[in-house]
Amino acid sequence: MRPWTRLAPRALLLAVPAALAVSPVYAHGFGERYSLPVPLEYYLAGAGAAVALSFALIGLFVGGTPGGGRQWRFNLLSVPRLGVFLQSRLLITPIKVAAVGLLTLVVTAGFLGDQDSGVNIAPTLVWIVWWVGLGFFVALVGNVWPLINPWSITFGWAEGLLSRMRPGRELDLRFEYPRGLGVWPAFGLFLGFAWLENSYPGASEPEIMALAVVTYSLVTWVGMLMFGRHVWLRYGEAFSVVFGVLARFAPSELRTTSDRCMDCEADCGNAGDTCVNCCLCWERSPRAERELNVRPYAAGLAVRERVTADVMAMVLLLLATVTFDGLSSTPLWTEVRDSLFSTTSSMFGANAVVAIDTMGLLLIPALFMVTYLVFSWVMAIASGGEAPAGEMALAFVFSLVPIALAYNIAHFFTLLVINGQLIIPLASDPFGYGWDLLGTAGYVINPGVVTARATWLLSVGVIVAGHIIAVYVAHMIAIGTMKNRRSALRSQYPMMGLMVVYTMASLWIIAQPIVEEV
Repeated sequence: MRPWTRLAPRALLLAVPAALAVSPVYAHGFGERYSLPVPLEYYLAGAGAAVALSFALIGLFVGGTPGGGRQWRFNLLSVPRLGVFLQSRLLITPIKVAAVGLLTLVVTAGFLGDQDSGVNIAPTLVWIVWWVGLGFFVALVGNVWPLINPWSITFGWAEGLLSRMRPGRELDLRFEYPRGLGVWPAFGLFLGFAWLENSYPGASEPEIMALAVVTYSLVTWVGMLMFGRHVWLRYGEAFSVVFGVLARFAPSELRTTSDRCMDCEADCGNAGDTCVNCCLCWERSPRAERELNVRPYAAGLAVRERVTADVMAMVLLLLATVTFDGLSSTPLWTEVRDSLFSTTSSMFGANAVVAIDTMGLLLIPALFMVTYLVFSWVMAIASGGEAPAGEMALAFVFSLVPIALAYNIAHFFTLLVINGQLIIPLASDPFGYGWDLLGTAGYVINPGVVTARATWLLSVGVIVAGHIIAVYVAHMIAIGTMKNRRSALRSQYPMMGLMVVYTMASLWIIAQPIVEEV
């Protein structure tokens, strides 16, 4: 190892503070007065410079080949008592029962509870605790969704009951899933979910929430009934696909050394000496061949594998929808609505705003796709034509996951830590009937648990760090894809430019709801 290689991690750690350690004007915080240490433009320039600097440092000091099988990992199941506990039915069964109970609670509270979203547990439990909180947990800790997915659990219970009553009978109809569809069904369902979240004004109404959950439940159960539980979870269940993408960043993985992939109905694509994050293969493997590993963050993003266009589209949709969620809260989008309102109101009447937001939700992912493909084309040229633009786009798309995660954290952090406190009183009175089951109904939200200054600094740090990690992942993918180091570095210049621009754009969007200059 060259002596300066040891300095690379330290230098990278200095890149984030460098974006923050610049000096101020004035701004408003959300709900409180806050003076920015420097004009917003300085933050944008500093953050962009930090990402560009990280690219130079990574290009100089970081080498190696991803997916070489030498990645550090530690198997938690190898710890005798811990391994037994983590696989014990005494742990797993109550968790599954609780997951199904929460799904039932959301539907019941939505239909039968008070329709004020502030006193009904359904909107808070779905939008904040599950979607935001679980998304953070999956990416930062590990993918527990296969364990707590209530649709998978209930279908699995039904399968088990049928096998006991009529041995040899299968619950699903075993229709052959058209592999050419890929994850496009999940893409469509997630786009519908994003529309409900970002464009439909009644998304927080408990009854609408319950109706949406019941509809999605029926679609999911029908999909599993037609094609098999694990096949539909892999291709059609939107949140299994989305959480699976985020889990690539997580510091944990399911892994088995058992040769089960050749017979995997979910076509996990892991055929080889090991299988990573395929729940079906893991469940079928003998306990001695199972692993629950701790690994470095982002280790699952730079692996060599065949990525398809549908998966690429899902990653870009994930990044684009959360960007639109932030953009739709800015004064800029308000101006867009105002300018288009007169035209759209003549066509859509009272639903004009919904129509505008829907067009925005569809336009932003399309814009992201076009932009990414253009930069992939430039990357192909910069690499000397080692790979066509299409292959470049597919190979590097997982390097965008840290960016999507960073923007998610920056955008939803205050929602989780402040509005998420609502779950404490709602747990005692989930229907809004005036109950106090747990003695917490009188809890009052504390908005001072996080300050505007802390949130802004966290947003800057997280977004810059996310882009630096993305630069690192892209570099590792390039080294594993290109024939030589020079071609790998040349191919990354356009990606570096894209990430610098998106770093600055992300911070600008985040700054709009949090601060505004005075």
